[in-house]
Amino acid sequence: MAETTIVTTAESPLAGPGAPSLRRSPAAHLADAFAAAGAATAASGRPVSVREVPFLTQLGLRAVPGSAGSAAIESALGVPLPTEHGSTTTGGGYTVLWIGPDEFLAVGDVARNDGIDDDSASHDRGQAEAARVGAALGEGGGRTPGAVVDLSANRTTFELSGPSALAVLEKGISFDLHPRNFAAGRAIATVLDHVPVLLWKTGEECYRILPRASFADHVGRWLVDAMREFAVRERTELGVR
Repeated sequence: MAETTIVTTAESPLAGPGAPSLRRSPAAHLADAFAAAGAATAASGRPVSVREVPFLTQLGLRAVPGSAGSAAIESALGVPLPTEHGSTTTGGGYTVLWIGPDEFLAVGDVARNDGIDDDSASHDRGQAEAARVGAALGEGGGRTPGAVVDLSANRTTFELSGPSALAVLEKGISFDLHPRNFAAGRAIATVLDHVPVLLWKTGEECYRILPRASFADHVGRWLVDAMREFAVRERTELGVR
């Protein structure tokens, strides 16, 4: 299910500053299921929680490292581009994920994308930010090689956290997620239950999963299903050996 946005006209009572947001995120309909799954695992003593972090600003970046284009983008973003597979860099209100040798994804901080800075939960900064950063590459015949594209509606973000989060992910991801191989601050392009996703480890027990918006329902339901095991007490706790 892709993101749904309802646009109001200028004459509508729903338009203008302070108007209620009618924008729905790709997994908004799963919020109750997420809450119930997290509560059940907490009650069992094996906690793991999942939530959607919607409407993050996401900028697709293309530039050859060390080129004039990468330097221009880095200056406009306020953060250097990562230099190797799995690495990320943070600064200027963004975390930049390495996607390929000359391809990156800049993900905005939550505070900057939930409308806290302008009191509007429906405010979409993606296009304006893409234009601002892209302007650093110049225009017309003098344009520096590189590209900046607003991809904010392309993916949604799930946050999986808690002591059992790693065990949940290991059910659907074949990549070695052991902390010695996948530390906090690392991010990779991988596959979760046959769905291409970006996996970003933001803390020791916290992960962000970024699927395409059209796969949000499938990935969200898969996570809830994978959490069910941890809603049941371990057999040893029940006196069974």
